[in-house]
Amino acid sequence: MQSPASLFRFDNSYARDLPGLYVSWRPAEVPSPRLLYLNEELAEELGLDPQALRGEEGAALFVGNRVPEGAQPLAQAYAGHQFGGFSPQLGDGRAVLLGEVIDRHGLRRDIAFKGSGRTPFSRGGDGKAALGPMLREVIIGEAMHALGIPTTRALAVAATGEPVIREQVLPGAVLSRVAASHLRVGTFQFFAARQEMDKLRQLAEYAIARHDPDLAGQPDRYLSLLARVGERQAALIAQWMNVGFIHGVMNTDNMTISGETIDYGPCAFMEAYDPTTVFSSIDQQGRYAYGNQPLIAQWNLARLAEALLPLTVGDGHDEVAKQAIDRATAVVHAFSGQYKAQLLQGQRAKLGLQPSAADDADSALATDWLALLQAHAVDFTLGWRRLADAAAGDEEPLQALFPGQPAALDEWLDRWRARLAADGGAPGERARRMRRVNPWIIPRNHRVEEALEAASAQDDLGPFEQLLAALRDPCTERPGHERYAQPAPAAMTASYRTFCGT
Repeated sequence: MQSPASLFRFDNSYARDLPGLYVSWRPAEVPSPRLLYLNEELAEELGLDPQALRGEEGAALFVGNRVPEGAQPLAQAYAGHQFGGFSPQLGDGRAVLLGEVIDRHGLRRDIAFKGSGRTPFSRGGDGKAALGPMLREVIIGEAMHALGIPTTRALAVAATGEPVIREQVLPGAVLSRVAASHLRVGTFQFFAARQEMDKLRQLAEYAIARHDPDLAGQPDRYLSLLARVGERQAALIAQWMNVGFIHGVMNTDNMTISGETIDYGPCAFMEAYDPTTVFSSIDQQGRYAYGNQPLIAQWNLARLAEALLPLTVGDGHDEVAKQAIDRATAVVHAFSGQYKAQLLQGQRAKLGLQPSAADDADSALATDWLALLQAHAVDFTLGWRRLADAAAGDEEPLQALFPGQPAALDEWLDRWRARLAADGGAPGERARRMRRVNPWIIPRNHRVEEALEAASAQDDLGPFEQLLAALRDPCTERPGHERYAQPAPAAMTASYRTFCGT
């Protein structure tokens, strides 16, 4: 069998094309590596042999004790606005980018470690990661992938055999993360803040070549890149909102140029619908609450515009500068409309409406439905799911979520039925379409914590593996998986808090 270290076919464009934008750095060695999780589907997608990655050699590779052939490990530099305050230097404080591979579909993918030890950007931290947060990243990332939402994904998690000191002593682990790239808004901010225009231009040209190659060489390519990022983020945030996902820490260093979800720290899924929902223990002001996410994404986009503007304005005269600023401002302002259009498109599908038969009143229909969920503290996921049952003619499961059968629900259902009738189509097929976009299972917070506690405290990966299996088919109601579909007790949800795991 081929050695795991020789399996990877690296083509490291970041290291090759962007000297001076990173620090070459090797992962720290650990005492007792043990492979706990391997994403076989993703490994095959990357052109790797899963079986060859298992065993002691694979474990040594996935903690960084052995660097794979062709890798050029490095720590990336970036800055970021964290909870609104600018930090001019953040960077990969506990991460190392191994390099890039071209997958079976011809796509360039980063492979990076998280929790692989100190780097020059560690800012006093130990550079390590605890097992629980790394398994959380697996669970949420794979759930998002199964829901069709752009996301980074975990390739592997390996135990290090050494303790990590946080509020308590925890088992250490290293996550191997795969991404379209690790370019962030904060990457651009790092060089813009230092007024290193040559490096900023290099970075922008690299981002265009990697993510928007059709823009290469165009006179307005930097503002066009801004517009593309805005479009991708508008679509991404709309998808988050339509499944009740709360990222929890939408700093500019956690907003990707590629439009993928990245850095699953204090994230969680909402249960009873409430736009003010916050779970993150560090978000005491609610900056990153569920309902604020579109506004924060637009705010982050404005920070990217500020970073890119010097490349567009250059040494031009006042009129050139004004035109560039006006165009960048227009791109940022356009985000709101793009987001609302993407959100409504998703809501129409969730309501069972044909996307080609839009009605001007559909937005009000969706808004009023959400207001009903909020007024009666209805579970967001099950509310939408039981609406699919109602579309098939069985309204009892939906009515059961609204004790007392409020008149407002009956009035809304009358409007919805009239809209469906105008749309046409067979009820059975409509219900099937709705069930494909309204999941039955999400990563319920109590089930996630149950799995992480068993793995961390008891070295029992059974609950983790069972939850992961359920999440990989979130839209099919399967016997034996009912426990994963049930909301947590209200008291548990009211006191539930998530943590960054840093």
